[in-house]
Amino acid sequence: MSKMVTAFAPATVSNVACGFDTFGFAIDGPGDLVTAIEARDKGLKITKITGDEKRLPFDVKKNTAGIAVNKLLKIAKCSAGVELQIEKKMPFASGLGSSAASAAAAVRAVNELLDLQRSENELLSCVIESEKSISGTAHADNAAPCLLGGFIIVRKVKPVDIISVPVPEKLYYALVHPLVEVNTQQARQAMPIIIPLKTAIQHWSNTAALVHAMHSADLKLLARSMEDMIAEPVRKQWIPFYDDTKNEALKNGAFASNISGSGPSIFAFCDSEAKAAKVSEKMKAVFDAQKIPCSPFYGRIRKQGAVIVE
Repeated sequence: MSKMVTAFAPATVSNVACGFDTFGFAIDGPGDLVTAIEARDKGLKITKITGDEKRLPFDVKKNTAGIAVNKLLKIAKCSAGVELQIEKKMPFASGLGSSAASAAAAVRAVNELLDLQRSENELLSCVIESEKSISGTAHADNAAPCLLGGFIIVRKVKPVDIISVPVPEKLYYALVHPLVEVNTQQARQAMPIIIPLKTAIQHWSNTAALVHAMHSADLKLLARSMEDMIAEPVRKQWIPFYDDTKNEALKNGAFASNISGSGPSIFAFCDSEAKAAKVSEKMKAVFDAQKIPCSPFYGRIRKQGAVIVE
């Protein structure tokens, strides 16, 4: 019987308001499973994909899991035969790092299967390569928390330089994913190329303050810092009832709310699990009233990223 390894990688929230392409965190919610199987024939193949509504390619040069693993095998100078089976358990174009999840799970599984002993930074560089293939730019604000877990700062992607940030004990997230698709590449292309200096200064201030707030567990400062002056004004146009949903979150106990990634998912921060549960349901109710299917999640930031499950 062929040796096989299965890995799970979690969904993620990226940008976190003022940290475009810089901040991200893993959530205890949906994610992807990828099984890597030793094969007799050399090379990489994707033999099975489920949960994707037949939308993902089996071509390893076009599938993010295949792209990431091919990069890993190249780094390791390994020509072994590997088959991948991908089980999608999260929605597409959701703003929750769907593409990063399958790539992260795939490199984690193959690294274990073949005992390649590659470093976390090497594995992450493979996931970043796959992200670049679908969005056109190398970014790690989904890839890094997906692979490594926790709340991260992406200081640089080449060479990889990732910083883990402590998470306050009383910090909880609430999250909703309405069944609306936002094209990631389109959302990136809509971002302003030139930013007024006054806006940039305020944005830098918010970014620095958010990092200090996480380190000092100052949730009041965190609330003041969660001001997005660059991405949110542009991207909210593609999310129906965004302002209504954000206002509902703030009205029911959240101290901050913003877009997850490029959307359409919307997240909020709360200072208790009870508030997070209530806020997630109140945000969902906005979409329920408009007959838009919506999935709510809440919890604490997930400490683990991609892990071997079997």
